[in-house]
Amino acid sequence: MLFDMTKEPGEDVIRVWTRLMRAQQTALAAIETALKQADLPPLAWYDALLELDRAGPDGLRPFALERALLLPQYGLSRLLDRIEAAGYLERRPCPEDGRGQVVVITRSGRTLRRRMWPVYARALDMAVGDRLGATEARSLAALLDKLLDVPAGAG
Repeated sequence: MLFDMTKEPGEDVIRVWTRLMRAQQTALAAIETALKQADLPPLAWYDALLELDRAGPDGLRPFALERALLLPQYGLSRLLDRIEAAGYLERRPCPEDGRGQVVVITRSGRTLRRRMWPVYARALDMAVGDRLGATEARSLAALLDKLLDVPAGAG
């Protein structure tokens, strides 16, 4: 797909983009603040632990976790190093590839994720849920799905 470099976005498109970015930053800041005030790790830890918990006892290869979290490889490596040093995940040799690794959540990692969720959930509700009614939330989700090329009704 070639882009027309002479076409400029309209004012409405610019306004949507700006508000979308500000809304994301505002919600993330509120969630990070709530986690910090509860003496919990940052949101990235929760996201990584959630994906590892969902993966079950087989864990995930780092590249699969990288895709799920949308982090660059160097960012993921540092994140995993910190979480591992705290004892919330472990790296094991990959059974299919002796040179590769599998990342697996530990029991304490599951416990931490469960402790983080109520704080995260309340902050998310305050940042988004308390500001939008159910119909508005569904409408916004449908509009955002269009930007993400997600089929209608998909999770």
